[in-house]
Amino acid sequence: MVEAFIGTWNLKESNGFDEYMKELGVGYATRKLANFTKPTTIILYDDEWLTVKTQSSVKNTEFRCKLNEEFSETTADDRKVQSIVKIVDGKMVHTQTWENKETTLVREITPDGLLLTLTMGTVVCTRRYEKAQ
Repeated sequence: MVEAFIGTWNLKESNGFDEYMKELGVGYATRKLANFTKPTTIILYDDEWLTVKTQSSVKNTEFRCKLNEEFSETTADDRKVQSIVKIVDGKMVHTQTWENKETTLVREITPDGLLLTLTMGTVVCTRRYEKAQ
C-alpha cells in the first residue's frame, strides 16, 4: 500500500500551519519563514526502507526508516523525537513523541493529490500536495 505515496510531491495549499507550529513551540521568526516556503516532499520505498525527504529554499530534511519500527528523528524545527511510521487503512501515519508530547502526521492519497494532516493536541493543520509530473 505504501507504493501509492511514492513520488515527488509539491505543496499547493496549507491551512493552519502557523497555529500548528506555535503548538509545537516553534518561535515566531522560524514560523514566519516556514510559512513562506513551498516545500517539495520526495517519498521513496525499496520494499524494506522508507525514505522521506523534504526540500525547500530554507531547509532540507530527510528520514529513513522501516515501517512499524521506532526510530530517532531530528525534525525541521530541530526537535529530537522518537518516531514510528505505519500504514493504517491506506494512510501513512507518522507519530512523533518527545518530552511527554505527541504529534501525528497523516498522509493520504485523495483525488486532489496527497493530503497531509498534522495534529498536535486540538490543533489540526492540513497541507495539500500535487504530484510532480
